[in-house]
Amino acid sequence: MKGFIVEKGKPDIRVQAGWSDLSGKRNRELVFDSGDLWKLYSENESCCFWFTSPIMGAHPYKIATFSKEFDSGEVYLHRSYFNQDQPIYPLEYPLDELIINNFLARGKGMEVHACGILNSNEQGYLFVGQSTAGKTTIAKLWQDEPGVTVLSDDRIILRRIENKIGMYGTPWHGEAMLASPSRAPLTAIYFLEKGKKNELVAQKPSDAISRLFACSFPPFYNRDALDFTLSFLEDVVKNVPCYELRFTPDKNVVEFIKGERIAYCPFGNHRIS
Repeated sequence: MKGFIVEKGKPDIRVQAGWSDLSGKRNRELVFDSGDLWKLYSENESCCFWFTSPIMGAHPYKIATFSKEFDSGEVYLHRSYFNQDQPIYPLEYPLDELIINNFLARGKGMEVHACGILNSNEQGYLFVGQSTAGKTTIAKLWQDEPGVTVLSDDRIILRRIENKIGMYGTPWHGEAMLASPSRAPLTAIYFLEKGKKNELVAQKPSDAISRLFACSFPPFYNRDALDFTLSFLEDVVKNVPCYELRFTPDKNVVEFIKGERIAYCPFGNHRIS
């Protein structure tokens, strides 16, 4: 997280954290159950995340309440569950990512499961895929290239930057532990598929939207946020060429992507190999 600390500037989200006795808290209207550590409740138009774990005990170990726009919130930890002599990060995963994803979905952008590469020509390549698709492999192949910055090997934020789609690195890295706070204009999107040779297949806009959505983290429990996400994806694929990249896991794929001709392949079923 250290590389993502900003010393000055107006915060987009203000969060107050503290200790409390959460044993007497009563939950409200259930909105969403993650099936894991957290549940989301609605309380007076606020979003209230309850975090529980059988390891901790019967009561929530943390409750985080945020405004409708996710620009302010309060986080309280159940005092008796923690050793107060040890450093504690109140926003520890998954809360930090939940906050960012919900904030972005309020008309600002989205996060995708992808590896982001900024090359020496200030071009941004987005390699999209679920776990085991090859994001970490791609990141490692690019990281030693001159002038290249790996924004993340697992999570990338997409936003509009001065009438262009841009991508930002995040602190939520993958196996390669590569993360950078840098940003880049998004030049091309590649959906990863392992193959016997390096080959590109241009994607139709509808297919590209579907594949990006499948690798995104939208708040499914909020209709307005979900509608924005789909609209934003339409904007992305209209402005950025999208391809399926069938690749071999070696340096040849890096040289293949560097080819200038890649950027001019039209949508459809056209192949480049």
